[in-house]
Amino acid sequence: MIRNFLLVIIFILFCCHTFAQHPDNAARIKQLNIYQDTLKHLGVTFINDSDDVARKNANYQFIKTLKNALKIPNSFLYPFDSVKSISITNSPDNLFRIFSWHITNDDGSYRFYGAIQMNTGGNLKLYPLGDYSPLIKNPEDTVTDNSKWYGAQYYTIIPVFGVNPYYVLLGWKGNTVLSTKKVIDVLSFKNDKPVLGMSVFDGNKKQRKRVVFEYARQLSMHLKYLASQHLIVFDELAPPDIKSKNKPETYGPDMIYNGYRLKDGRWQFVENLDMRNEPNEHDEEYVDPKKQAELDKKSLKKDNQQ
Repeated sequence: MIRNFLLVIIFILFCCHTFAQHPDNAARIKQLNIYQDTLKHLGVTFINDSDDVARKNANYQFIKTLKNALKIPNSFLYPFDSVKSISITNSPDNLFRIFSWHITNDDGSYRFYGAIQMNTGGNLKLYPLGDYSPLIKNPEDTVTDNSKWYGAQYYTIIPVFGVNPYYVLLGWKGNTVLSTKKVIDVLSFKNDKPVLGMSVFDGNKKQRKRVVFEYARQLSMHLKYLASQHLIVFDELAPPDIKSKNKPETYGPDMIYNGYRLKDGRWQFVENLDMRNEPNEHDEEYVDPKKQAELDKKSLKKDNQQ
């Protein structure tokens, strides 16, 4: 597995070098740099602007600009690493990458946006992700396509190879003014189309197609993948008292760690994990776009003054 990973890294570095050195690609990079600057400005607006209409208009322009940028041949190799308002997560096998981000509504809720870009080596192959969250009543029991996405902002992609390969996605999913959610989702491809959700999570009282956590908004929750142990580990969430048992917006970590361990292509629930030798930072994988956009806003202001 390490050898295959090193080969992928070498391939990416070779492609990036070739992409930069070819004369035609120099012009493409120049155009992509222009698009990136526009996306950076628009991202600052849709994260920071206090006006709801301004945020949504900036997001609309952002989507159009991103799509135009991705239409440039070989855009898959361009990292867009200056656009801090969104998450861009590559699959470890370099088959695809996912763009995902959110817009905050005036009532404190969120709407998520995203797209899956396939690595075609040339022309664009893009699957837009349409957030269908409010209409998915039982997300842990539901399989959807990309037009009915259980929206989230992803920070980890875990490949599971086998007869029917799939990818586990770890994501942050802001919810309301009272609670936050995180999600373990599954992405696979059937007949060359994305499928979201798969019945591969066993135990913890039921079999799940995806796993959803909800907890008090002012708290943090640990959800990460330990590749060396083939283990997804997370905080156990509990109410502050018996009266709050049916109020997930009051839940928080109770100092116990549970997880899902990969075995024979499926994820088996395990309880009471010993995490004393593991880092205990919360939300370390998720960079708050609003905080980053504030930094970008200051940087842009400084650039304009020079």
